Amino acid sequence: MSAFAITNIFLVFSLILNGCNGFSHRGYKLYEITPESLEDAEYLHAFSNEKFDFWREGQRLGEPTDIMVAPEDQQEFEQKLANRGMKYQVVVEDVESILQQEKFERSMARSALGPGSVTFTNYMLLEEQMAYLRRLAQDYPNNVTVESIGQSHEGRDILILKLSSGSSGTSSPKPAIFIDAGIHCREWIAPPVALYAIQQLVENTANAALYANVDWYIVPNLNPDGYQYTTTVNRLWRKNRRLTDGAECYGTDLNRNFGYQWMVGGASSNPCSETFAGPSEFSEPEARAMRDFILDHKDNIKLYVSFHSFGELLLYPWSYAPLLPDNTEELYAVGLRSVQAIEAASVIGSEYTVNNSAIGLYVAAGVTTDWVKAEAGVDLSYIFELPNGDAPWWFMLPARQIRPVVEETWAGIRALYEYVEEKFVAGITTTTSTTTTTVSSVDEPESSTSSASTSSTEGTSSTSPTTTSTTTTTTGILRELDLSEDSFVSDVLRSFPV
Repeated sequence: MSAFAITNIFLVFSLILNGCNGFSHRGYKLYEITPESLEDAEYLHAFSNEKFDFWREGQRLGEPTDIMVAPEDQQEFEQKLANRGMKYQVVVEDVESILQQEKFERSMARSALGPGSVTFTNYMLLEEQMAYLRRLAQDYPNNVTVESIGQSHEGRDILILKLSSGSSGTSSPKPAIFIDAGIHCREWIAPPVALYAIQQLVENTANAALYANVDWYIVPNLNPDGYQYTTTVNRLWRKNRRLTDGAECYGTDLNRNFGYQWMVGGASSNPCSETFAGPSEFSEPEARAMRDFILDHKDNIKLYVSFHSFGELLLYPWSYAPLLPDNTEELYAVGLRSVQAIEAASVIGSEYTVNNSAIGLYVAAGVTTDWVKAEAGVDLSYIFELPNGDAPWWFMLPARQIRPVVEETWAGIRALYEYVEEKFVAGITTTTSTTTTTVSSVDEPESSTSSASTSSTEGTSSTSPTTTSTTTTTTGILRELDLSEDSFVSDVLRSFPV
């Protein structure tokens, strides 16, 4: 038997055994609760500041919230719900059983990679991801540079791939696109999306024009300690792996640790919470590494994209509160171009919505997109919440759907790139038309065939149309906002004139 085959067998069995030797979710339950009033929704949301793990949080009445609860906390959790008369059902009696099933299916599809290779038919180990980047730097030295932007708490390099055709030839630097993935390490589909973008840019010669005038900076795994931990110990780990002084629980949510509007909402001061924001802004080495690189390159970074899962959402600031930035018109219109490209390329039926982050997902302060826009001055700042495919449970996109997701998302990335090329290289503006869209309701929006446009001012509360519309003005956006009593938005939103 060849050494390569032996390695393959070893990897398969090591993946299975890791589930036995690591953290066990035996006895953990997944609860589904559907609030029937805004007061109940707010009561339920408060649990996110504790040690409960929210897998999904509904945005409107009638939309369920899924919460994973440890065995020792289940009696108290159920009693609190009962005291408020809130109904619930247990949708997973034993979370470990579904994790073991996922692990088995993944291990059966697993094949060993040659040194420096990449695959989109299964999830890669951290060392495989990093080996691929280093191989590209060796094979394409004229255009590719790979370097560490800093080290994680456990001393792992946070690698960035820089792709460039050379200097601009002028006194001005070329515009650049910055992409990161994996900040929430259990969201395994995010790094493959970044790696596929790298492969297409570097190894597909048909895409050479995409870096002729635009530089690319891509960090495929911003949380290497956490990702390693998900592959060896706890599949559902979300945070980094640093223990805050005096805390009893490990980890900080890196996407609550950035220093813009830190801790003003949607973040926790409890180290055992999944949204623990850290003891102070930029307390975590991974967040500082990204901060320092972006500040060093803020003059040429024109587009920032962060990949997460799940939800089929393309979100723009602000996240800390349901407020619109000054360039909402541009953010929405450019985002719409991207999701239309994704949907046209999708073979799994992905249907995206472009929205303000605080309204379309939830309020979350200290996130990367807000900080990049506000402090680094990058006007185009987005979060992708990627598809969950036909996975029976959240965060567990089957390996067989990695390629469809990365391919369709690449189409969306290309659309974003095209706008950067148009605006910052060719000097073309394409988001200024003003055709009004009338929307009958949030649930059943009417379509339109004109080009997208909106307008807003800083601090205005609103939301964006769904992607069934290709045009809107400020009025169209505001009409999309659900102002009814069953909306989870704040009183200030419900009182905003439309």
